[in-house]
Amino acid sequence: MELIAQNKKARYNYEILETLEAGIKLLGIEVKAVRNHNLSIDEAWIKIEGNCAYLVGASIVPAKVPEWQVYDPIRQRALLIKKNQSRKLKISLQKGLTLVPLKFYFNTRNFIKVEIGVVKGKKLHDKRKTIMERDMKRYGF
Repeated sequence: MELIAQNKKARYNYEILETLEAGIKLLGIEVKAVRNHNLSIDEAWIKIEGNCAYLVGASIVPAKVPEWQVYDPIRQRALLIKKNQSRKLKISLQKGLTLVPLKFYFNTRNFIKVEIGVVKGKKLHDKRKTIMERDMKRYGF
């Protein structure tokens, strides 16, 4: 598994309850940009419409766009998940949870995959506790 991008803010701001893997539908110039690590998923989130899931707010900026093509780097991208996974995620959203992409990576068959996290927002005191635990681990306590 080769890591392309990781959402480090998500692990700090949210408590991750569950994760699942999804494929993503990209254009040709976007695939080349992802291979060159020209993407950002820090502000991204996932929405569900019907039985389809979409990645919203992820920025994929290709190096070169053809003149004839109109391209929006922050467009919605369809995620490839099964219908029962879509229903499960929709139930999670109704419970008040959030869906965020945690990381982009290449799987063993060299397909681009997205790890989706079902998350719950942390309170300020939980964030302070996370910082304290990280510091304690760093200094060997």
